[in-house]
Amino acid sequence: MKYILASIFSFILLSASAQQMASLKDLQKIMDEPGRIKVINFWATWCGPCIKELPYFDEIHRKNKNVSILLVSMDYDLDPNPEKVKRFIARKKILSPVVILTEENPSGWIDKIDKNWSGALPATIIIGASGKRKLIQGELKKDELEKYINEASQ
Repeated sequence: MKYILASIFSFILLSASAQQMASLKDLQKIMDEPGRIKVINFWATWCGPCIKELPYFDEIHRKNKNVSILLVSMDYDLDPNPEKVKRFIARKKILSPVVILTEENPSGWIDKIDKNWSGALPATIIIGASGKRKLIQGELKKDELEKYINEASQ
């Protein structure tokens, strides 16, 4: 089972802009998989602050191979058309792995991602190799993101 989860996680993270569909259960498995530092960003195509910070995640994805980036699109709840997200990713030339979370009614499951998450976007969870998690709600600046990743590596 561990091998299967590791394979799924590796596939998603190694497939640039994978745009795979993922359930809450799939995402929880990815988040719980031990290993290197994971940065999981929750965003939507309609969220201005989300779009503004996407290039920072892409830069880390390109430059830091010790950190796994996963961009989780929250568009499905309002518009269950994955093609819209795929076109957005292509237009913005996003290289980081992307999954489209196929869950509806966020108020029913957001606390399963992090009990402190209000549900506001953007939101980022940084998971250290030890499994320790840090939730950041709101838009991140590039230097803040780098600082949180450095803290997760200690």
